Amino acid sequence: MRTLLITGPGGSGRTTVAAGTALAAARAGARTLLLGTDRTDTLGAVLGTPVGTGPVEAAPGLTARRVDADAGFRADLTALQDRAASALDLLGASRLEPEEIGPLPGAEELAVLRALRDAALSEAYDLLVVDLPPAPQALALLALPEELRRYLRRLLPPERQAARALRPVLGRLAGVPLPAQWLYDTAARLDLQLAAVEAVLADRGTAVRLVAEPGPAGADAVRTATLGVALRGLRTDALIATRVLPESDGDSWLAGPVAQQRKTLDEWRQSHDVHPAAHLGRDPRGTDDLAALALPGAPAGGGTVDWPVTDRRADDGVLVWHLPLPGARREELDLIRRGDELVVTAGPFRRIVPLPSALRRCTVDGAALREDELRIRFRPDPQLWPRTR
Repeated sequence: MRTLLITGPGGSGRTTVAAGTALAAARAGARTLLLGTDRTDTLGAVLGTPVGTGPVEAAPGLTARRVDADAGFRADLTALQDRAASALDLLGASRLEPEEIGPLPGAEELAVLRALRDAALSEAYDLLVVDLPPAPQALALLALPEELRRYLRRLLPPERQAARALRPVLGRLAGVPLPAQWLYDTAARLDLQLAAVEAVLADRGTAVRLVAEPGPAGADAVRTATLGVALRGLRTDALIATRVLPESDGDSWLAGPVAQQRKTLDEWRQSHDVHPAAHLGRDPRGTDDLAALALPGAPAGGGTVDWPVTDRRADDGVLVWHLPLPGARREELDLIRRGDELVVTAGPFRRIVPLPSALRRCTVDGAALREDELRIRFRPDPQLWPRTR
C-alpha cells in the first residue's frame, strides 16, 4: 500500500486537498482510504457525506473515516489497569471505569499513529490518504515515534533487564525495588508499535504532500514545513497551491493579488513539483467541486531520504555526511555531538540522530551549508580508527 500524508498551514485547504486527492485516486481505480484526524467532521463537510469513526463509502472506491481517540484511550487505560491489577490492589487504588475515562493530552496523537499503522498494514486498500493537522502539529506528530522509542530505550533499556528468576534477589541486594516485569513488557509492546509506525513512514510508498495558498505567508510556511519534513528524512512528493486566481487584465482589481500569486508560484516551481488548484469562487463542497480542482492522485514515490557519507580521506583526510535541508538558513542551524549521536537544530525543529558506524570513530571537523545541503566533516580519530598494515 502507498501512503500519502497531507499537511500545510492552518486554513490553507488541507482537508479539501486530502478529499480531492483521495477522490482522484479512487476514480483512477485505486482502492482508497481517506483518514481524517480532526475531532470534528471536517471531511464530511467537504465530501458532502457525514464521516464518522467507522468506515463510510464516500464515493465508488473511496472509503472515509475519522480517528477515534476516545475509544483507543479507554481501551489502553483499561488494559493497563488489568496488567497492574496486583499493584493497584496493594495500594488500595480504586479502578477507573471505561465510561468515566476521557482522553488526556497526547492521547489523540497516539491514536492517530495507531490508526496510521493499522490502515497502512491493511490489505483492503491500495492507497491511504491522511488528512494531518496543520504543519507544526503534523511535524511534531511525525517525530513522535522516534522520540518515544528513544525515551523508552533510555529509561527502560532492554539489555539491562535481569532474568525473571533473579529479579527478587537483585532487588534485595540493591536495597531498592527493581521495575516490575509488566513495565518492561509494556515498554516492549509500545516499542514494537512505534517501530511499526516508523516502518510505515520510511516505506518507499510513503510521501508527504504540502498544501499552501501562494503568497508571502504561504511561502514562509512552505519553507518551514519543507525544512521540517527534510529533517525527519521524509520525502515531499508535491506542493498543492490552493485558491489560485485566474489571470486578469491589468485594469482589474485582481491584478495585484494575481501578480503576487504568480511570483510565489514561480519561486515554488524552482524547488517543488507544484500543482495549482483553481479558486472556484466558493468553498468546495461535494464530489463535483472536488473533481473540478483536478488534483493529482497517488504519489509517484516516497520513503525516507538518503543521508550519504562520502569518503574524502584520500583528498583532505575527512569523511563528509550529507544532510539535505532545503530551506535551511545558516543562522538557524546548530550542531552538538553527544557520544554516538548528533543533535541537529534547523529553524524551529530539532532531531537527535545516531551517527553512522564509521563516523562514531571520528571527531567533528566542521560543517557548511551549501546548495540546501548541510555537509558535516568528520576526521578519523587515530585512537579509534582501524589501523591498516
